[in-house]
Amino acid sequence: MILSDRDIKKALASGRVKIETDPPALFEPYIHASSMDLHLGATFKLYEHSKFAVIDPRRPETFHGHMRLITVVDGEPYIVQPGEFVLGVTQEKITVPDDLVVRVEGRSSLGRLGIIIHSTAGFVDPGFSGTITLEISNLNRMPIALYPGMRICQIAFEMMTSPAETPYHMKPNSKYQGQMLPEESRLAADPEFAGV
Repeated sequence: MILSDRDIKKALASGRVKIETDPPALFEPYIHASSMDLHLGATFKLYEHSKFAVIDPRRPETFHGHMRLITVVDGEPYIVQPGEFVLGVTQEKITVPDDLVVRVEGRSSLGRLGIIIHSTAGFVDPGFSGTITLEISNLNRMPIALYPGMRICQIAFEMMTSPAETPYHMKPNSKYQGQMLPEESRLAADPEFAGV
């Protein structure tokens, strides 16, 4: 069951769902019939592909620490080149209760330009708290300017049949809990790669 606009407003007003931004902002203008818009933050991470030959999940040294952090100056755009993959982040920090799931989707207006905001991670677990890392790609043949503060994605809230037995914040391997910057892959921490 997806929360309606009135239920999203109730969840925010009661503190059941927490959305924080600096400076504090009004969220009501960004709530739609069944979703809510979030905004693009000012920090990005991109792979410095000239420094290594391959990304190998079994060898974390091939990808860990090979990303450059860029902070965009206020009012300036980040230009996403054709075919480029970059990690971005939402301005908002979200805290999800143990009985809701959040789905992250791109905005149609940006999709029509060729911007994809998640390659696969469109799901926020119950119990998660932090900003949402965006996996941004440009499918267009032309560069596209993205501005910090612009609406970048929409989220929908889905009610679970019952609260999670082990919400994200209680999992021993919750690798991204509390993240505030775009976080690079922590795939090497997965159990199947431990000790490899």
